[in-house]
Amino acid sequence: MKLGVHLGYWGLGLTSQDQLDVVLEAEKLGYDSVWTAEAYGSDAATILGWLAGQTTTIRLGSAIFQIPGRSAGMTAMTAATLDQLSEGRFILGIGSSGPQVSEGWHGVRFAKQLQRTREYVAVLRMALARERVEFKGDTLELPLPDGPGKALKLTIGTVQERVPIFIAAIGPKNTQLAAEIADGVIPTLFSPEHVSVIRDELQTGVDRAEGKSVEDVEIAPQVQVYISDDREKARNLMRPFLGLYIGGMGSRDKNFYNQLVQRYGYEAAAKEVQDLYLDGKKDEAAAAVPDELIDAISLCGPKEHVRERIAAYREAGVGTLGVTPIAFTRDERLEQLRLVAELAG
Repeated sequence: MKLGVHLGYWGLGLTSQDQLDVVLEAEKLGYDSVWTAEAYGSDAATILGWLAGQTTTIRLGSAIFQIPGRSAGMTAMTAATLDQLSEGRFILGIGSSGPQVSEGWHGVRFAKQLQRTREYVAVLRMALARERVEFKGDTLELPLPDGPGKALKLTIGTVQERVPIFIAAIGPKNTQLAAEIADGVIPTLFSPEHVSVIRDELQTGVDRAEGKSVEDVEIAPQVQVYISDDREKARNLMRPFLGLYIGGMGSRDKNFYNQLVQRYGYEAAAKEVQDLYLDGKKDEAAAAVPDELIDAISLCGPKEHVRERIAAYREAGVGTLGVTPIAFTRDERLEQLRLVAELAG
């Protein structure tokens, strides 16, 4: 099992030099990859390009490029450029984002997401292979008909023969689709004890793809981490993030994270957290996240406990364990990275 580090969103308390120090330390410690995110603040591509010129071995992943924020052609251009800048170290992670961001920020209707993702990846594969792009689907058509558009091909190639494409997936159908058409899946709130939930969906997906097995799809969860002898403190550091995602990352009727937690068996807790969060009681929502759930989907607590949890991710078939240190200073983040590397060794 490889290690990755997620930087999250840029500019949340750390300077650019602080973030670079985190990446360089991860590279020194033998981490396989570093990932950047985007929502409606910092974009991921700029940061990855900046990091490409200041690193040598660590792979650079987008987690994620937002599908509604970029045309498939632009994503292919960006992927090829980053692969060249990094000399073949780029991992292309994409995802649908959510309805609030898609419609509120990008002005793109959050509809037909499965078909949109399928067609988007098909165009990416075509473009990155430097084929002339001609495509007609339900959500995407290139060139546009009855106009001056021409079928074009990418003018630059990639260093890698095939740039790996990972899809951020939560729900069953999206996970199945990722297994069918992508090289990896990036789950959030992943529980190794409930790996059968995702394994069954991955199997369904690969069964639809010719000559593909579950082993061909890398599971690369993003996991929050804080290692400390003070277990209560460690758990409490996880609560704001989990309260936000389980309670407020979506509407009452469409919150993929809330639905996932319910599938883990926490139906009552998921409803309580959501009700509190949507009523504006964010602190109470965070406090209502059960300790057992925090332990299931985070790496938090004393060293020996976290060592056992890392082993559980390995045994669950995780290919890359992507950690997000819940620490708010450069030195704390560096220390957390070192501890994870030590415990995973």
